[in-house]
Amino acid sequence: MQQYRKVEIIVGLFVCVGIVAIAGLAIKLGQIGGLSTSGYTIDALFSDAGGIRTGGDVMLAGVSIGRVAAVSLKDNNDAYIQMEIDEGVGISTDAIASIRTKGIIGERYVRITQGADESTLADGDEVEDTESAINIEDLVSKYIFSPDNKD
Repeated sequence: MQQYRKVEIIVGLFVCVGIVAIAGLAIKLGQIGGLSTSGYTIDALFSDAGGIRTGGDVMLAGVSIGRVAAVSLKDNNDAYIQMEIDEGVGISTDAIASIRTKGIIGERYVRITQGADESTLADGDEVEDTESAINIEDLVSKYIFSPDNKD
C-alpha cells in the first residue's frame, strides 16, 4: 500500500510538470502578451486596414519588432491600429507605416519604413504617414471595368 502511494505521487508530479511545460511552450509559441513583455505602444490611422488582425506582426527591415495590439474603427471611419513595439527598437518620427501582405495571399502585417529624422517616437505617439492596404479585388475590377479595355 505504501509503495502504491509513492507511485501515485510521482505520477502526479510528473503530470503537473508536463502541464506547466506545455503551457509555457504554448505561451512562447503563441507569443501571448502580458507576461514579462516590455516596450512601448504607438498608434496609426489608416483609411483601410485591409483585414489586419490583432496579434499580427509589425516588421522593420524584414524583422519582427512587435505586434498589433488593437484594431478598431475611429469616429471619422478610419482604421485605428495600436502597435506594441519591442524595447530597444527606435522608430523615427517621420517613419511610414504601411499594411502589407506576406506572399501573394498571405497574412497581413504592418511594415515600418524608417525616415531620416533622428528623433524617435515615444510611448503613445502616432505615426503620421501611413499607407493603407492594397486591395487586389479593387485593382482587378478597375482593370476589367475601365473604358480603355472595351473591345
